[in-house]
Amino acid sequence: MEAFSRRSLLQAGATAALTAGIGGQAVTTQAGRTLWQPAGYGDVELLEGALLEQFRRHHTTLLAMDDDALLKPFRTPVGMAAPGPDLGGWYNAMAGVEPPADFHGFIPGHSFGQYVSSLARAYTITGDPATRDKVHRLVDGFAPTISARFYEDYRLPAYTYDKISIGLLDAYSFAGKSDALRILSRALDAALPHLPKKALTRPEMEARPHKSVANTWDEPYTLPENLYLAYKRGAGTRFRALAARYLLDKEYFDPLAVGENVLPGKHAYSHMNALSSAMQAYLTDGSAKHLAAAKNGFGLIVAQSFATGGWGPNEGFVVPGSGALGDSIETTHASFETPCGSYGHFKAGRYLIAATGDSLYGDSMEKVLYNAVLGALPMKPDGTAFYYADYNSKGVKFYHDYNCTCCSGTLGQIVADYGISSYFTSANAVAVNLYVPSQFHWKRGGRIVTLRQTTRYPLMPDIEIEVQTPTVETFAILLRIPAWAGKGTNVSVNGKTFASSLPPGHFFEVQRSWSNGDRLVLSFDMPLRFEAVDEKHSKMLAVVQGPLALFATGDRFLPMRREELLKIRQVGAGAAEWRVTNGDGVQVFKPYFAIRQESTRLYQPVPV
Repeated sequence: MEAFSRRSLLQAGATAALTAGIGGQAVTTQAGRTLWQPAGYGDVELLEGALLEQFRRHHTTLLAMDDDALLKPFRTPVGMAAPGPDLGGWYNAMAGVEPPADFHGFIPGHSFGQYVSSLARAYTITGDPATRDKVHRLVDGFAPTISARFYEDYRLPAYTYDKISIGLLDAYSFAGKSDALRILSRALDAALPHLPKKALTRPEMEARPHKSVANTWDEPYTLPENLYLAYKRGAGTRFRALAARYLLDKEYFDPLAVGENVLPGKHAYSHMNALSSAMQAYLTDGSAKHLAAAKNGFGLIVAQSFATGGWGPNEGFVVPGSGALGDSIETTHASFETPCGSYGHFKAGRYLIAATGDSLYGDSMEKVLYNAVLGALPMKPDGTAFYYADYNSKGVKFYHDYNCTCCSGTLGQIVADYGISSYFTSANAVAVNLYVPSQFHWKRGGRIVTLRQTTRYPLMPDIEIEVQTPTVETFAILLRIPAWAGKGTNVSVNGKTFASSLPPGHFFEVQRSWSNGDRLVLSFDMPLRFEAVDEKHSKMLAVVQGPLALFATGDRFLPMRREELLKIRQVGAGAAEWRVTNGDGVQVFKPYFAIRQESTRLYQPVPV
């Protein structure tokens, strides 16, 4: 059986409907064509495992956050009664403090919309009435506070409006808040007088006149994605016009579209996030230039990523060939802005898979999932959150110094997005992108076909998919075969080998007529390998098995030669621990999601 080729994917998608992005809502249009539609939030059920545990924990924390505390930054500026505690940190205004010396009151209320978005997505997943009711209360509480006064002398109006907009959009689309689009229109009216007339870079925003506040960089170039989504969800044509206006073409998308690397020195997360705006320009307006920019930009980011899939030490992109990535493991503990970076990475990767069918985007999503965001420390009800992954040679997990940072908002969004990132569909095929314990309920005409995925991957190499169908159905299941997959990777159906020695780096097609109870098993050959941090630090190696980057852990790190590291072994089937022994003792290695508070080292100095 041959691979499902990219050429056949392109042919299959020639008349595909336009996907609206997150959540899989579709709008038929002649604009940018897609090959796949991501699963809807309510169509995927995570089963017991680490992903579901993380989702449940965060959902519970969001439900516990005080409504009045969340609304306080909006009520106070307009003279409304503002009961409830201060969440503090970045979230509540504080007179007399200025960054960078003190970041208290940095961006009042900025993460409110992300909390609402996270809850709305969680409602669609769980059907929990208390979650829906909290979304409705927060939107109803926010509506009377809407005023241009909120943005007077406000550091980052585009930044905060963008998050408010996705909260209201998701409340409308996923939590049944029928008046949320009307409220969104009012919120835009309030923000517009304080936004630039077109997209400006961060330095250009910083240079604009401001009355009294410092640190006034802003990110209007991230606005188009949600403005396009607002248009596509029915908010009106002015949102589409504004989206096109805020595309950062001259400084970013135009050069990226022709392969020019303009990333170095730019803020990492926001410029990855901006690639989703480029994708919406393609999906909505059919702009081939913006599709090329997104593809090239994503590729350039992956090329300067750590072995974990994370990128942007100190929140900035580095100069290729400079050795800056390797230098950072000795000079900073701020290696990757984990929840925000992972959220932006997943969004852009999901759009690009839908448009191109390229499995390499799924490979990169998988690395970020298991080596970054799944290992984030849980958020606390006061908004204390995990922010930076630490790839320093003496690393540790730690919470950010300030409550309610940006990463407190994006963590809830990405854990809600695990399911929709795992499956994609076309008319007669379902592509399995992430191998996670889950059930996907696929609507085919008037019937539902369920794929039940059972696995302990990536701690074990096997994935079983059971087909549950009321009638015999003919369709293809496509399996992402990662670029790292070894020659022993194979697929069986109902206990019989279907294909073996699968070539890596593609979606592999299993086309047949499926009966209820049919079982497909994908077994990976997961070879051990080394990845250097960059060309100038070729002796600094991460130990990688399958998708997992393995961190050395413990009170001290033993010196290891290459031939010694090759002897590293998992301590038992399904164990989240690897060990290797040399003359100096035993060195323990763990995947990021299994690390608690012990010291870590990602890259091992290996002598010649």
